[in-house]
Amino acid sequence: MLIGVPKEIKNHEYRVGLTPGGVKELIKHGHQVMVQTQAGSAIGFADDQYIAAGAQMINEASEIFAKADMIIKVKEPQPVEYRMLRPGQILYTYLHLAPDPEQTKGLIDSGCVAIAYETVTDDRGGLPLLAPMSEVAGRMSIQAAARALEKSQGGSGVLLGGVPGVAPGHVTVIGGGVVGLNAARMAMGLGAEVSILDRSLPRLKEIDNLYEGRIKTLYSTQDVIENELRIADAVIGAVLIPGAAAPKLVNQAMLKLMKPGSVLVDVAIDQGGCFETSRPTTHENPTYVVDGITHYCVANMPGGVARTSTMALTNATLPFAVALANKGYKQALKDDAHLRNGLNVYQGKITYEAVARDLGYTYVPSLTALND
Repeated sequence: MLIGVPKEIKNHEYRVGLTPGGVKELIKHGHQVMVQTQAGSAIGFADDQYIAAGAQMINEASEIFAKADMIIKVKEPQPVEYRMLRPGQILYTYLHLAPDPEQTKGLIDSGCVAIAYETVTDDRGGLPLLAPMSEVAGRMSIQAAARALEKSQGGSGVLLGGVPGVAPGHVTVIGGGVVGLNAARMAMGLGAEVSILDRSLPRLKEIDNLYEGRIKTLYSTQDVIENELRIADAVIGAVLIPGAAAPKLVNQAMLKLMKPGSVLVDVAIDQGGCFETSRPTTHENPTYVVDGITHYCVANMPGGVARTSTMALTNATLPFAVALANKGYKQALKDDAHLRNGLNVYQGKITYEAVARDLGYTYVPSLTALND
């Protein structure tokens, strides 16, 4: 199979779809790989390293899209990219379609086979291709919150860890999944007071046992969220419904409960955000203020630590890329139900139920589509 890796073009996105090691692995299996010039140079993966791994370097993304059987990316295709996709071509990347009707229509019109990292599953009910970036984003959310709380950044001037004789800041994490737990761990490590909210009692029990009460666990209700907003210096939105739009758990009226200069970090912004006042921002302009509350809603947070993120992502995505290339997409998807769960768009059909529901399309089960 001829595999193409274009350079990412989203604002301040320096990650790349494959490391040189990932390229070498695919070539070992007998495949060809094209990588766009300078695709990884900003994070220390020089063109010479890709060449040494066996890749062919291509100057223009258009040539890669025109020739490759499979496109491996990191972020969702931008309009100029999805217009270059063609029928039967595999797109293997993060998509986050539910809050993005324009991209969804572009993928439908292209006739491509779009496999979303964020909905591939595993035997434990997890999302193995989302997990590494969720770990990164959860940890980064606390860095972002701590920075935004500084007075020079417009924050309240609270140090999350406090100092001897001065109480630490309070961090509220809404959602006890991978993002939420990594955020809570980082906040606890800084010395902050931490509450984590979730609607799964087994998950809350697991966290309580693991951290022996150092992280306060709370069952998430509207009343509990409102009480936490009153005391929080930073609130991390970490709620995920796989493939679907995130629920809006904090509306604009509730911002009035918060202390001026407090911070909201919406890690769910890729899925539309879990705060009503959230809108996507970039690493270039990461924050804005609504009713005295700083919002940090960067849609590609792990891109801020792009080298670590690229290595972690390739570790997770590569085995599935090898399967798709070795078997061809039809056989690979039929053989592996977990990979098949990643199929969101197939030759003009929506094959992921939550996306179809949220955007008003007819849902076609993936096996039905593959067997047509």
